[in-house]
Amino acid sequence: MRIEGKEYRTIWFENNVVKIIDQTKLPHQFIIKDLKTIKDSINAIKVMEVRGAPLIGATAAYGLVLAIIENDDQSFLKKSAEDLINSRPTAINLKWAVERMMNKLLGVNSDQILKIALNEANEICEEDIKFCKNIGLNGLKIIEEIYNKKKNTVNILTHCNAGWLATINWGTATSPIYHAHKKGIPVHVWADETRPRNQGANLTSYELNEEGIKNTIITDNTGGILMQRGEVDMCIVGTDRTLANGDVCNKVGTYLKALAAHDNKIPFYVALPSSTIDWNIKNHKDIPIEERNSEELSHMEGLDEKGDIKKIQIYPKKSKAMNLAFDVTPAKYVTGLITEKGVCEASEKGLKDLFK
Repeated sequence: MRIEGKEYRTIWFENNVVKIIDQTKLPHQFIIKDLKTIKDSINAIKVMEVRGAPLIGATAAYGLVLAIIENDDQSFLKKSAEDLINSRPTAINLKWAVERMMNKLLGVNSDQILKIALNEANEICEEDIKFCKNIGLNGLKIIEEIYNKKKNTVNILTHCNAGWLATINWGTATSPIYHAHKKGIPVHVWADETRPRNQGANLTSYELNEEGIKNTIITDNTGGILMQRGEVDMCIVGTDRTLANGDVCNKVGTYLKALAAHDNKIPFYVALPSSTIDWNIKNHKDIPIEERNSEELSHMEGLDEKGDIKKIQIYPKKSKAMNLAFDVTPAKYVTGLITEKGVCEASEKGLKDLFK
């Protein structure tokens, strides 16, 4: 996808350095940052310089490449893998990518290990691009159906950022939107602001603007009244972990949007690559829900009059805050899951039929 007319991926390897777009600086500054060590990779995941389940997985994969360059030792590699998995608990792609890499690297001779690691990390990225493109083509059919009935702009509501900035390219929830736009279907996106880190405002709206797609930022609580007014035709969100029974764990606030959509009979779709499916956890209560620093709530960043990024406190100093990063939407509120293999119902049968 493009920024200022130039095509980019969110992550790439160049001259023994991992290059990322520092997403903590968007939309005000576009900065490409170098990750040179395993600690750099872990920090980038923790502080959300990279975020989005697929991109976190790719960053972890390249992090293990950096670990090998830094210290070609199996014990150091194992410790690096453990530290990566522990850097953020909720997104299943992180553990999936690390385990996939380690299955290739454990016990490998030193003269071959770097080449094998880099090939596998590159393959994880190429696979994600392919999957996300297919998600877009599968989701495009849903948008086309709505447009053929409506013969007018299709209004799509999304939550958080499940765009190309959350993957390697194309995105998950945005991929059908990009494909619809490229086909000439008029689309408009309601982008939830998505407090506290404002990924919808800072990232989703930003990337849609760069692709020339009409969008409007709304507060997280505005979606309900827009649905009541008939101004939302469908919802598409991403997911950080989807259970085999179809329950969806995504950015906090997703559950409330699903409830509003259900009440107003608006289709609510979840877009995901198969790497985001957790086939092992049976009960959503067993999903580790990340609780982040309350300062993300009590402080906000923005541009001052001089164009500098400043952080200010917006809560009373004595007030406490809880910052749960994710919630779970039960499968019964999900119209369908849009994957690289097709669209299925959010259920164990639906997923197993699709992923035999």
